[in-house]
Amino acid sequence: MKEAVAFAPCHITGIFQIFDESADALRVGSKGAGVSLNLGALTSVSIVEGKGYSLKISINNHVANSAQVSEHVVDAFLSRYSHAADSEISVEHHVEVPIGAGLGTSGAAALGLALALNEALELGLPRIEAAQLAHIAEVECKTGLGTVIAETFGGLEIRVNPGAPGVGEMKRLPIPENAVVACHVFGPLSTRKFLTDRETRCRINRFGGELIEELLEAPTTINFMSLSRQFAEHVGLITQHVRGLLNAADKIGVVCSMPMFGESVFTITDEENVEQILQIFQEYCSTGQTIVTKINHGGARLLK
Repeated sequence: MKEAVAFAPCHITGIFQIFDESADALRVGSKGAGVSLNLGALTSVSIVEGKGYSLKISINNHVANSAQVSEHVVDAFLSRYSHAADSEISVEHHVEVPIGAGLGTSGAAALGLALALNEALELGLPRIEAAQLAHIAEVECKTGLGTVIAETFGGLEIRVNPGAPGVGEMKRLPIPENAVVACHVFGPLSTRKFLTDRETRCRINRFGGELIEELLEAPTTINFMSLSRQFAEHVGLITQHVRGLLNAADKIGVVCSMPMFGESVFTITDEENVEQILQIFQEYCSTGQTIVTKINHGGARLLK
């Protein structure tokens, strides 16, 4: 049996602009800005060769009846490396945050799987090339555009040119040492739905490009949060739950925004302010889950 384990951070996108017209999936992506979290997806792969092909995928200890992106990643590896096509493959994703809530879980799972498969199959692909297969899976399944490149490298980033890792271009924003991300999740929104909705796409692209340029002119954490909030207001996906919590945070002078795409609220703040923010979350929110985490600076990595 061959085994490997990889970790990929989850990620929140605050601003973005869609670039999906290219016929080359490596050049499809987004410009935008977001932050990688120290919480993410831990993916383990075990492979038994010569037993006939089978694939089992579990997510948080439950067998997945539908795991389209992970299946796409496995198919991509097997189509390129046929010697593994006669193997029993077992994939286990342990996701540390709510799924479908705008926290980049799909990209993190795909990225971790690509790194782990590369190791378990002893393929020797460069890390960036393995990550590109995860990016292609996200693009073709319409579950993300710029998440994988952000999660590959970590940090608080501006994606200045669209595309996969090794093709797109990112710039890092400086982050205070004591910065943390606080997020309250109410529930999921469909990324696929919004990436294919014409009216939403028009709003995103019309406003996203302007805000990215503003952020490049003043690349600070405070400006990122302020512009992310402007973007969320403009895109028009703010739900009643999200609006109430945004208003409550505004009253104490804390700028929050909405992850793209999730019925959630997030902010980047200093550690000393966390207690005050959590108090607001607790007072307002009778449902959902609160997350507080440091920012991930190293990106996805192979663990063993």
